[in-house]
This record gives sequence, structure tokens and C-alpha cells, in this order.
Amino acid sequence: MEEHTTIDFTRVFDIIGYQQKKYPQSKALLQLKNGQWEGYSISEVQKKVDIISCWLLEHGFEQGTCISVIPRMGSPEWMMVDLASLQAGLTIVPIHPISTTEEIEFILNETGATICIAADSELHEKIKSLMGNVPSLQWAFQLENEKEDYFPPLLLENISTDQHEALNLRKKQIKEEDLLAIMYTSGTSGISKGALLTHGNVVSNIKSILTVLPLQPGHRALSFLPYSHIFERTSSYAYMAFGVQIHFSQSIENLTHDFRSVKPFFCTSVPRTLEKMYNFLLEQRQGKSWLKKILITWAMSIGEKYKDKQAAALLFVVQLFFARLWVLNRWRKGLGGHLRYMAVGAAALRPEIGRLFSAAGIQVLSGYGMTEASPFISVNRYQPGLNRFGTVGTPVPGVEIKLDNPDENGEGEILVKGPNIMKGYFKRPELTREVFTDDGWLKTGDVGKMVEKRFLSITDRKKDIFKTSAGKYIAPQPLENHFCSSPFIVQCLILGFNKPYVTAILVPNFSFLKTWCEGQGIHWTSPPFMVHNIKVLKKFQEETERLNATLQNFERIRNFILSDEEWTVESKDLTTSFKPRRNKLLEMYRGEIEKMYL
Repeated sequence: MEEHTTIDFTRVFDIIGYQQKKYPQSKALLQLKNGQWEGYSISEVQKKVDIISCWLLEHGFEQGTCISVIPRMGSPEWMMVDLASLQAGLTIVPIHPISTTEEIEFILNETGATICIAADSELHEKIKSLMGNVPSLQWAFQLENEKEDYFPPLLLENISTDQHEALNLRKKQIKEEDLLAIMYTSGTSGISKGALLTHGNVVSNIKSILTVLPLQPGHRALSFLPYSHIFERTSSYAYMAFGVQIHFSQSIENLTHDFRSVKPFFCTSVPRTLEKMYNFLLEQRQGKSWLKKILITWAMSIGEKYKDKQAAALLFVVQLFFARLWVLNRWRKGLGGHLRYMAVGAAALRPEIGRLFSAAGIQVLSGYGMTEASPFISVNRYQPGLNRFGTVGTPVPGVEIKLDNPDENGEGEILVKGPNIMKGYFKRPELTREVFTDDGWLKTGDVGKMVEKRFLSITDRKKDIFKTSAGKYIAPQPLENHFCSSPFIVQCLILGFNKPYVTAILVPNFSFLKTWCEGQGIHWTSPPFMVHNIKVLKKFQEETERLNATLQNFERIRNFILSDEEWTVESKDLTTSFKPRRNKLLEMYRGEIEKMYL
């Protein structure tokens, strides 16, 4: 019993042994193969990780060498390559798969990476074409099985006693303060900078969330976010420490099937995924059956009144029972029927969506984080009274938050301090100095306020707040979320810097709009034509007027333009954390924006 209580981990790769000793899983990491979920036990994971580590040592990879990886979604192989590299003392440099050739070349050269492993042959070809421009790069492999340059150690079965002893010696040399990863983040500015994260940074963050997430050994989690993001990496490490079975989805296209076949208890997500699920209900509501329309509308109205902090009145309990019975339970079954919690980060989630999911029995735990913070800073809890819709919860254990120079509304820049905070930016001493206060607080660049004295609410990005020529300050993010509450609007960019009034670029929810047009007898062609249709423009005018009615006069949008395509991460209109790249979008629509102010 005494030995059991002393089990601990101080470096990320120690988590494998931690699970082995505390609650070993016969299926720790799983993926879909030939229609079946096949997996590795935690013992098999350790063996494979050791084999890969020994291969790296045999090929002369010194401690501190940079290994670049370009994953798409996670997989057992990616986790094993990741943990093996760390166990061999290498520094991981993840690159987002949507990065341009120029961005990849820049990161490889700046970090001096000697090896790069890509997710598939398409990305691998891109790396091979760069080898002449990256002097340090000696090896290029990929993880698409049975293809040329498949990463060799994944095919090996055993290691010798001598190799194992050499590996143990290397592992002993790796300290908590040693570099774990250089995580490149460009943010909305577009300037790439590598956040230096140590084993200690990430381990402290894992231990923080072990105390606040509702997970138990043997629970099933579905992983579908990009594995190049620190959010999904740290979450995956934590799943392993919890003793949770990780099922890795292989494509967004198969996500519905994966939810239904895995029947997960928990997953991490981003607001856009929840918005799409919410929009599915809206589209169902547009169906021709009047009864279905009435039922879904009523059930959604009940769900969106769901409260998290007080006992509900008897009438609401009865209404919620029938809303679940007739509508919401079927919606939840589409996610496997066993999903109880979703941790949501990266961008702001509209409160009504969080309420509806929670009413359906899927508690949404909205949180806040940054790459520079490994990433968890705050999160809503699952316990009664510790969750507030419209906020990102309370700080995770060990992390401090304070607001810098709050205004009369209690809003100020969010500053963060804790053992999870990065050491600085790689080769960017001037940027590192800018982002830290003299007494060591990280300036997040986000503006927030405290709700009920302890729940953090993000109100906007500091650099996105602007003043109109009338002298009124506008925080765009709350307004953008407000207008996206319309079922017709999926994305919004609020404009008006140094202009006399506020305007917006609106991206229609085209699948919803198409259904509406069919119901109105409006001939549907394609988005580039429909955004100029007189009846469509009239409908959007009605929607903006309806939403304007609840705003102060200076916040109301006086004019708008409709975009004929959704903004995506792939098109570089959004950052990898799904925030709009304002400067790019302003340039893209410059002509139309100028016409709105004529």
C-alpha cells in the first residue's frame, strides 16, 4: 500500500510506467482498423516506445536534438513516437499540417531539426522537397504504412540488453527543467514564434487537470483534434495518467461513426465542432414536418434555459424530462449515447450552445488556455456550483490569474503565473521580454473580468478592441458571438476602427439558408450568387435588426456584407486556434468594406 502511494511522474514519458503500476489498461491506445477498434496494452506501448527510443540512440541522436513532427490527427503510433522521442531526450517540434512550405522551412531551419516525421506521403513529399534548403535535416520519414520511407523502428520487434541499458542511462539524464517541446504559434499576428515548454511545465499542467476532470480508469475518450496542438497533446498525456482508454479518430468525415462505435464518456473539442452539432438540430427544425418543427423548437427553447447553479423549479424539471425524451436524447445518441462531458477550449463558446448540450446530459466544461501555458489556465468544473455558462471557469490548481489595471467594468488584461508557464520564446529575447511583466506574470493579450468574484470571463483580445471615430470603444468578440446566435449566421467579423459606426462581414450558414430558401420557394443556385439575392439580403437585414434591438445604439451594425465562403484554418483565414485573422480578412474584403462607409 505504501508503494502505491509513492507512485509519481516528473517527466512526461514517466506517465507510461505510472499507468502500468497504478491501473494498467489492456487497451490503452486504440484506432480503427478494418472496421474494428484495435489497440495496444500499456505494456505493449512501453515496449514499442523503448524500441523507438533505442533506434534513435543507435542512430546518434544526442540529448536536446530537435525532432520535427507533422501529424494530422492523433494515433497510437504518433503517441508512441512522441513519448519515445522524449524518453531519448529529444525536443519535439510539432508543425501544423496546414503550414505552407515557407513556414515549414523556416521552423526546420530555426530549430536545426535533424529529423522530420510526417503523417503521410503527401506531407512527406513536401519535406523531401525542402531538404536541400534545410542543411540540418538528415532524415525524413512518414507514418503511412506500407509506403516508402515508413518510420523504420515501428517495424522492429525487440531490443538487446545493451540497448536497454543505454536507454536507461539516457533516461536518468533527463530532468524536469529540460526542454520538452518548441511549440510554434503564430496567433492573429501571423508572426511565428516557438514557445519553449519543459517537462516540468507540461507535467504540472497534467497534474492540475487530474484533480479537476471527471475521469476514472477504464473510461473511454475519443480524440479527434489535431495532434500538433498542445491542447490535444496535454489532454492525451492526461488521459494516459488517468488510465483512460484513448480512441483516436482518423478523419473528421468519420467522426459521427466514431462517436457511435466508441461510445465515449469524454472528449476534448473546440466550439466549431459543437456549433456544427447545434446547427444540425437547427436544420432538422427546418424540415417539412410541422410536428417535428414544433417539438425541436420547444425542446431547444427548454434546453437553452438550462441553469447550472441552482435547483430547477418542478415545472422546468418536467419540461426537461420531455424535451430529453422527445428530442435531446436522440441528439445525444448521435454521439454514442454515453458521452457525459466535453472539455471545450481554443475559442469562445456561445452560452446557449453550452446550455443545450448540458440539458441533453452532456456537460460542457468550457476552459481557457494558451500554448505558452502548456495550455490549461482555467476550466469549469463538473461539480454542482462550480460551472458558469459564458465563463471559462476558475484557475486550475497551481495557476494564478489577475487582471491588469481593470476599468470601471472590472475588465483588464489577463495576467497568468504558475509552473506551467513557458520559459520564453525560442531565439526571441525581445518578444519574451515584451510578454512578461517585470515580476514574472505572462501577459496573455486577452481581456477579461471576474464573474461572482471567481469565474473568469473572456471579453476580447486586447489588440482587437477598437475605437470608432465617435469615440466609442467596441469589443468585437461579444458582438460577433451575439450575431452568430442567429441560425442564419455561422461567422461574423465586427468592423469600425476609426469609422463613424459599426459594420460587419457575415458568413451565412449555407446549409440552413438553402433549406430556408427551399421553404420560401427561392431558387437555390450556389453561395456566390445567393449572397447577392434580394430576398436573401432582406432576410439578413431582418435578422440583424432583430439582433440589434438588444444592443446599445453605438454597438449596432448599420451595414453588412455577406461572404460567399466560410473562413477556415486551411484557407489561413483563421488561426490554428480558430480565431479570425483580422488583418487578412480586412485586406480580402477591403473594397466591399469601403463601400459600406460611402
